[in-house]
Amino acid sequence: MTKEEIKKELRQRLRDTYALELEDAGPVELFYSLGGLVKAVSNEKWQKTWKNYLTEGQKQVYYFSIEFLPGKLLKSNLLNLGILDEVRTTLADINVDLEELANVEKDMALGNGGLGRLASCFMDSIASCGLPGNGNGIRYDYGLFKQQFMDGYQVELPDEWLKRGNVWEIRRESKACDVHLFGNVYMKRLANGKLEPVEENQTTVRAVPYDTGMIGYQNGIVNTMRLWSVEIPVSEEAKYHNLGERRTIEDLTAVLYPDDSQESGRLVRLAQEYFFVSAGIQSIIRYYKKLNLPWHSLSEKIAIHINDTHPAMCVPELMRVLMDENGLNWEFAWDITVKVLSYTNHTIMAEALEKWPVYLMKRVVPRIYQIIEEIDRRYVMSMQGIHPQDLIQRTRLLQNDQIYMAHLAIIGSHSTNGVAKIHSDLLKTIVLHDFYVVYPERFNNKTNGIAERRWMQLANEPLSDVMDELITDSWRKAPQNLKLLMNYQNDEVALKKLREAKLVKKEELASYILETTGIQVSPNAIFDVQIKRLHAYKRQLMNLLHILKLYFDIKDNPEIDLTPRVFIFGAKAAPSYSYAKSIIKVINEAADMINNDASLQDKIKVVFLPNYNVSLAEKIIPAADVSEQISLASKEASGTSNMKLMLNGAVTIATLDGANIEIKDAVGDDNIYIFGLTEKEVYNYYENQDYSSQKIYDEDEELQRILDAFIDGTIPNIEFEGQEIYDSLLKFNDEYFLLRDFHDYARAQEQIDHDYKDAVLWQKKSLANIANAGGFSADETVKAYAEDIWQIEPIFAHTEKEGTTNGSHPF
Repeated sequence: MTKEEIKKELRQRLRDTYALELEDAGPVELFYSLGGLVKAVSNEKWQKTWKNYLTEGQKQVYYFSIEFLPGKLLKSNLLNLGILDEVRTTLADINVDLEELANVEKDMALGNGGLGRLASCFMDSIASCGLPGNGNGIRYDYGLFKQQFMDGYQVELPDEWLKRGNVWEIRRESKACDVHLFGNVYMKRLANGKLEPVEENQTTVRAVPYDTGMIGYQNGIVNTMRLWSVEIPVSEEAKYHNLGERRTIEDLTAVLYPDDSQESGRLVRLAQEYFFVSAGIQSIIRYYKKLNLPWHSLSEKIAIHINDTHPAMCVPELMRVLMDENGLNWEFAWDITVKVLSYTNHTIMAEALEKWPVYLMKRVVPRIYQIIEEIDRRYVMSMQGIHPQDLIQRTRLLQNDQIYMAHLAIIGSHSTNGVAKIHSDLLKTIVLHDFYVVYPERFNNKTNGIAERRWMQLANEPLSDVMDELITDSWRKAPQNLKLLMNYQNDEVALKKLREAKLVKKEELASYILETTGIQVSPNAIFDVQIKRLHAYKRQLMNLLHILKLYFDIKDNPEIDLTPRVFIFGAKAAPSYSYAKSIIKVINEAADMINNDASLQDKIKVVFLPNYNVSLAEKIIPAADVSEQISLASKEASGTSNMKLMLNGAVTIATLDGANIEIKDAVGDDNIYIFGLTEKEVYNYYENQDYSSQKIYDEDEELQRILDAFIDGTIPNIEFEGQEIYDSLLKFNDEYFLLRDFHDYARAQEQIDHDYKDAVLWQKKSLANIANAGGFSADETVKAYAEDIWQIEPIFAHTEKEGTTNGSHPF
């Protein structure tokens, strides 16, 4: 589009929608008008993409995830359409800053962290690789929550991301479907001897899809992310006599992860999981039936991916739709189901492998429970005489009056993958070893990746410009070409340009910190960043222990030669996770103590930025010097902040956990700081039961001083929280081995302090990280999924053929 065309379209949209002239419009009107223009451009490509998929008979993948975390889409869509620069300069001609319009947009914060961000990176990459793929999730009325700090405590406020509507979505009422919950079900024998389920007293809700175009990077492809919203069907309205009764239904898609500390919250969460699974499966089967193909070909046209255990009910729901609604027998339906479905495991943590009480499943989805019961029965029968009885019992779906959802996903699919090499190995050797014995051919690894388009091209334009200058812009479509940067590791001019680009982003972040928190930090200090969910295993607490060590070091010796450092945290704690919220409180109080102590001479500052989300990550990551990836070895499945930070030139301090191992292999031992227990050493402690945090504490005066600071009044205003943390480390034996790893962590941090003083040395390390980040592209990850698991092939806009099939959305 030319500048004049953009101005003309904007002018017309402002007149039609707001009765305003271009010169009179404010940022809100301009944003929604520009968004409408962008959507109109992409809609044409969206329709052509669907026509291509249909005329080519493309097999498609449907990626089911309870979380999607796209962040803001305006600049991403402009970039992927190839009109970012044209729009920016056009707006500048009329004295409008594109960044001001981008700030109007609310984050689509429909996720909690890595799981949802990965799903969104995959949506971007699937489209950018020309692969036929669709997202399937929930259109939550509110994002996770808006985090604020009051007196150091996390406070959760509603995230009203839909307050002004969502310019990118299209409501497709004609594609709505009914989902049935609750009631009871019994089997009725027909005249021909077959059994038929009869369901009574059900609650019927309407699942209405809202589709968002996922625009591929300058390739003409636009895929679909479909998010479902709940409504009360017109036929059911008479059943609800007041607003309160209606709200019980409408709240089904109100918030991500309802508080599961109460049974009412657990019930809503289980109903949520079935709601989006059932709606998605129904829409897929509706689409497939329009193709007029036999049922045995379903796996040749459809792949359904279960992203973590939340959508595991895809297994029984696909069985239900095939049997109850389309008359297939069990054996035929089961064969199809296993061929169609695949599953990604995202965790090693036992508590994150979902288990649902039998009574709750029976209550919420009685027919689904019947099918799960039958899957369990047939699984046990099929394994008799093949595997030992104790192994069969350990791998059953139904155990101890609970349904093991990971077991359901593994048994009911043809592929189970982990998300980093160590994670996949641990699944096979420890976490899911029994299933590896049963189904060795189903297990594989797909190391996570990130969308470099967002995390460098958009988030870090100064660095992107340097890349273009040094290695040409080929890296923008082929991230592996970042490797060409290694040719400049001894080029002082190039190193200086990289350092200057980093300083620009550090200055921007310093300004944001001052504006947001009132804390003044120096861009010349080391920016040491830990951004991720607040969870004990991620060990934000060990970061704090080291900060306290430095605090005492400076208090003891004010002349200590310490490179000034700013410790930056970004994290949300789940509302019911009280221990994580205590850690937030303690970090905030320690920060207040440190930041207001003039005797420290600004050698250390601590900043906990509230409401960590995609947009905040885009501010923090380009400015980071040090990337904290310090989870206890064997606990982090992959991590993706590690990849985003290395892409932007941060140097990683890490345990040998998750994708850190593969990052170390990529950048070399000299360009990463490794410390701590290995996974084997952790499991040795578990096996021998010989870890004693009390013994470590008793023999270490430095750790005594640091831990005592939680309970002796050194850190103010943490009487309860300080005691809770102190007890967790000593009375309850330090579950994540912070004390065991502490001194090795402090040693690695001392080495960072030493190396950062040598500007050239540090910049070489930074360069090596940027140059080797291309290997962690989500493009490469989804290509591996496409080839090894989904068996889908790319198609590109230029292959469009004329045909009789229209381009409307068929599913």
